[in-house]
Amino acid sequence: MKANKGQIERALDAPPADIRLFLLYGPDESGSRALADRLERAMGPEAERIDLDSATLKGDPARLADEAASISLFGGARHIRLSLASAEEALAGIQALLEAPQAGNPVIALAGVLRGTSALLKLALADPQILAFASYVPEGQEADRLAGAMARDAGLRLSGPDVAKRLAAAAMGDRAILAQEIEKFALYLDAAPDRPGELDHAALDALGADSDDGDTGRLVDAVMGGHPPGVSEEVARLSAVGTEGIPLLRAVMKRAHQLALYRSEVDRGSTIDAVLNAAGKSLFWKDKAIVQRQLGLWRSDRLATALSRLMAAERAVKSSGSLGAVAAEAELLAISRAAARAR
Repeated sequence: MKANKGQIERALDAPPADIRLFLLYGPDESGSRALADRLERAMGPEAERIDLDSATLKGDPARLADEAASISLFGGARHIRLSLASAEEALAGIQALLEAPQAGNPVIALAGVLRGTSALLKLALADPQILAFASYVPEGQEADRLAGAMARDAGLRLSGPDVAKRLAAAAMGDRAILAQEIEKFALYLDAAPDRPGELDHAALDALGADSDDGDTGRLVDAVMGGHPPGVSEEVARLSAVGTEGIPLLRAVMKRAHQLALYRSEVDRGSTIDAVLNAAGKSLFWKDKAIVQRQLGLWRSDRLATALSRLMAAERAVKSSGSLGAVAAEAELLAISRAAARAR
């Protein structure tokens, strides 16, 4: 069944006995993870969490149903988190879960973008034992409200509404980046919920994510602008000064989020010029011509794919040890070549 935001939040806060699987999907993977954390909090700090992935279910489709019906070793609460790198690999395992005579332990599945033709998505929308919700990158006032709420929860008192707007714009709707930025400001201001600190534009100028783009700016432009030789040159230059791997992926991810937000406005009927003019301070004036060219290269569906690949690359870097920098460069080159083909 398809759920709206209120329905999925209420269900995750108090899991209904008749829901065997929560499917969280869509381009905002940070938003999906934030929702998944609600279930973890609802289960309690002593609950046992079992982590599975689609590759495991491909080799052992019965594993998910078995885990959902199993009793915790210590007799406490238990839940399963399923990471779907490939939704189709997990399909047989999810069907086995739905057909099992009993389950008991809630299962939450995290997927990225699922196309309308996805067999898993069709199953999820049709089966009453599945509650499905798509997370999209927050935009406009929704993004500003999210930034303000997260800042207040961390003990930051915003000096004005423009501060929330600037926080949201710098994070490009990515909740994980936004959370990192807010944590950084809270430490800088020695702020906490019991001792609020004021966050103003001076602090944003000093520490904000939009203040440190210079080192990676040329790399970002080479990737999203479709210049693979420039990507290799910039990766080598940045590596020489100790910047590699995840910081490079996140810098490109930030631009991809920015392009996705602007492209969504264009898709709704606005002109590129109108969208960029309305961006205001969230778009640095020197970047306007570059971003305008890149918008001409990237469609919304291709940006969604690029973002999904960048997030997957970050996960791979975190788990690949010494090969992390190589994996990051390979993905950046692949995205740059995709942009080059559109030129």
